[in-house]
Amino acid sequence: MRKHFDYIVIGGGSAGYAAARTAREYCANVAIVDGSEVLGGLCVLRGCMPSKTLIYSAEVLHSAQRSKLFGLDIPEAKVDMQALHQRKLQTIREFSDYRQHQLESDRFTLLRSHARFTGEKAITLTDGTQLTADVFLIATGSTVQTPPIPGLDTVPAWTSDDILDLDFVPDSVIVLGGGIVACELAQFLRRIGSQVIQIQRSPHVLKEASTQAASVIETAFRDEGIELYTDTQLKNIAATANGVEVTFTHNGTVHSRQAAHLFNALGRRPNIDSLNLAAAGVEVQPSGHIRTSEKLQTSNPAIYAAGDVAGPHEIVHLAIMQGEIAARHAFKKMSVPINYDWLTRIIFTDPQIAYVGISEQELQQQGVDYITADYPFDDHGKSILMEAKYGYVKVYAEKPGGRVLAAECVGKDASELIHAMAVAVSTQSTVHDLLKVHWYHPTLAEIWSYPIEDIVDAL
Repeated sequence: MRKHFDYIVIGGGSAGYAAARTAREYCANVAIVDGSEVLGGLCVLRGCMPSKTLIYSAEVLHSAQRSKLFGLDIPEAKVDMQALHQRKLQTIREFSDYRQHQLESDRFTLLRSHARFTGEKAITLTDGTQLTADVFLIATGSTVQTPPIPGLDTVPAWTSDDILDLDFVPDSVIVLGGGIVACELAQFLRRIGSQVIQIQRSPHVLKEASTQAASVIETAFRDEGIELYTDTQLKNIAATANGVEVTFTHNGTVHSRQAAHLFNALGRRPNIDSLNLAAAGVEVQPSGHIRTSEKLQTSNPAIYAAGDVAGPHEIVHLAIMQGEIAARHAFKKMSVPINYDWLTRIIFTDPQIAYVGISEQELQQQGVDYITADYPFDDHGKSILMEAKYGYVKVYAEKPGGRVLAAECVGKDASELIHAMAVAVSTQSTVHDLLKVHWYHPTLAEIWSYPIEDIVDAL
């Protein structure tokens, strides 16, 4: 069988669905190829939605366990893993059912298969079906990475998929890695009652964040009882009678730690191995991401890529924007490139980390003349009464005009608070503009007014 389509999307996750939906506005013959057991994509099934469902439940549990701080007497607060697991399944089912309904609608031809390229405009499906198209979009997401660490490939190791599917409380877990997934789920495990040992190779966890922000998280983790090691070198991983043993160097000394379970959280990589990209003339970067233009076009003009396979950031709202831009460009419709200088990034640890704009290091590298001011949560009325004293807010403004270039928030509900500054950055507002805002008291959001006032006074 051979069939031709106007537009073929490989992968039905957030980027792929956004591209297919957009392409359907401009052509009638759109196919989506997805061989996953369950439709929905990484975010819905094994990423954002299940992880944040579990993390929020653990946050409620943590607050209940600290009830005496709030003048409350809650005799016992503990997790019910069966109930928690079922709540998570029900939550993501609502999202996955909706996505499946959209993919299976008569707007698209849905092909439940995997694909590999056999030419510049041709793919072959698992069952041998051959398809051609005027335009392709690759949106196959990412997969777990297993670095070459002695023993890692020989011992039973959990991935984030396994952690998100737990229906019991593990006695003890060694977490390898200090990235976003590692930190979010390490804290979740600790809060539901597991002994957690976290081993990070870099000097700080969360290399995506500033050193100042990472230090706050490290303090919070250790305060909660996570045995955290940073600046390490992994030497060996071996199975034991009761689980696993990890040997590593730290501060010039060899350490060994044992636990019942091992969680490999050492990152993900683009899921492209089975696509046979060479046959399509699609170039890949040293990072493993597909090389694309600002309009997401690959080295083959008929093929685009979006989402985790394209990078540079593995964030759902960017994947959706990339898919839409790629589809519009393919049909020669107006498509404005993503301005990554306005990027919003969030880490759902507790305290949360949120950042908008370019980093301070990038400001310095670009030679931007800027001024910055910050303010701590432990001196702010609403956060004090909420017992949410970790962290700070920080604002970066251009000199001399005061245009807001970036902002950082480490603290309670930073994921919500950052959007006030995201609006300021993307609309190119100044600190003078922000002083006109009615910052209501007492709220967490009013904490932004303090560094803003300091910058205005200093300009």
